[in-house]
Amino acid sequence: MNFWLIKSDPETYSIDNLKDDKITVWDGVRNAQARNYLKEMKKGDKLFFYHSGEDKSIIGLAELIQEFFQDPTTDDSRWVAVKVKFLKKFKNPLSLDSIKQIKELENMQLLKQSRLSVMPLTEAEADKIMSLTK
Repeated sequence: MNFWLIKSDPETYSIDNLKDDKITVWDGVRNAQARNYLKEMKKGDKLFFYHSGEDKSIIGLAELIQEFFQDPTTDDSRWVAVKVKFLKKFKNPLSLDSIKQIKELENMQLLKQSRLSVMPLTEAEADKIMSLTK
């Protein structure tokens, strides 16, 4: 199992939307690197849900339930989507400001490529995030 961070502006699609929907297609990704990461995801991988915009926090957890397929929002075959399932909303979201102060998270791609909407996490990073959001 691998771990990923997926980002969305909560005004566009929030963790509460995913909680209500239970399952959604994660589409609309238009960055080549983020698309490549979508293609690497495997069924059962855990996805940390990050609210961008004003919130700037890791807010919940989802699971990949369908690996990549043609993005239904475009006819351009270069772009893919995946299907994700809601797992939980964290009682204690982890803010970007907090992430920046935690030594174990100092190498997260979120801090190095902040505009990327999909990125991998190491198992150590995922474990640390889980311990801080309980």
